Amino acid sequence: MSSNPNGQPRTAGRGGTSRPRDTFLHVTAALRLATYDELLALPDGERGEIVRGSLVLAPAPLPRHSKVQGALRRFIGGAFDDDDGRGGPGGWWVLLEVDVRLGRHDIVRPDLAGWRRERLLDPWDLRPIDVVPDWVCEITSPSNARHDRVTKARLYLEAKAPFLWLIDPDTRVLEALVREGERWVEAGRFSDGDVVRIPPFEAIELEVSRIFPPMPAAPTEPAP
Repeated sequence: MSSNPNGQPRTAGRGGTSRPRDTFLHVTAALRLATYDELLALPDGERGEIVRGSLVLAPAPLPRHSKVQGALRRFIGGAFDDDDGRGGPGGWWVLLEVDVRLGRHDIVRPDLAGWRRERLLDPWDLRPIDVVPDWVCEITSPSNARHDRVTKARLYLEAKAPFLWLIDPDTRVLEALVREGERWVEAGRFSDGDVVRIPPFEAIELEVSRIFPPMPAAPTEPAP
């Protein structure tokens, strides 16, 4: 889930006051664990998850985050979802920011998630989706890195999701993890210049630099 890189997580009670629009916020359940009804009750445009029974809110993503998300949907989703039966490897649904219920009190919204089609035949009217994804991708920022890399990574591990990608747009690093038993094992770290086949999508080569925003142009020397 995205967050503004200038904000820092903070905790508030259910009766807390309004928050700055760029703040990543945990709204902690005071007397009971939150359920999906809490998400359904959010105002239009509010983005949230239920994590360990707490309602977690975050602002809309920055353009840098959206670039990575859109590029992955094109290069991974294009080959494995859109081109199914039309020359691509196919066999997957690759969806952006859908609600996934890992447990009664754990409903997350991954930046991208993928399911092998034989495991999720018809996802189109499901909210939330109760089938654990076969692949999850989270795009991090400074203010939500711990939430994605620690808290949600543990949830995905406990739910037995087999593959997790963590992508940092600031450092331009894609970290691929594979579940082995009760732990995540690093399958590789990739960045600019790498053209690689990354599980579970080894059927295609991914040019890693293309998922990130273009590098700033080098300053030119003034004419003499």
